[in-house]
Amino acid sequence: MFTPLLELDVEVAAPQSVGRAETGERRCVPITGGRFSGRLQGRVLAGGADWQVLRPDGLADLDARYMLETDAGGRIEVWSRGLRIGSPEVMARLAAGETVDASAYYMRTAMRFETADPSLQWLVHRLAVAIGERRPDLVRLKVFGLD
Repeated sequence: MFTPLLELDVEVAAPQSVGRAETGERRCVPITGGRFSGRLQGRVLAGGADWQVLRPDGLADLDARYMLETDAGGRIEVWSRGLRIGSPEVMARLAAGETVDASAYYMRTAMRFETADPSLQWLVHRLAVAIGERRPDLVRLKVFGLD
């Protein structure tokens, strides 16, 4: 069963490209802040990043790590592995920084959480999945716990 957990707006800076390797373009997308709401509310802390490989077949392999801070002060480490794929035209528009309707591409992640806060240990013991939407300056994630 899927239970709604959070909605995150993760603010991002311009991608920093390492260059094109045999497996695809390697790049890092810095996370600069944001907010989240749902079963918990708070902010996304600056300093995380999404390490990506844009493969020759158009698939974006996503590997993000960042921190959340609840309004009550609890801190949560997020580890998110996922992918984004669409037609070559849609992927080119996203790469150009255009706003594209999320129904035009597939963006999903699997998420894990870690925290030292005793009141948030229930997150550590859950897997989550998210449906993502890439906007020019943020990533919107609708996160669901797997019960």
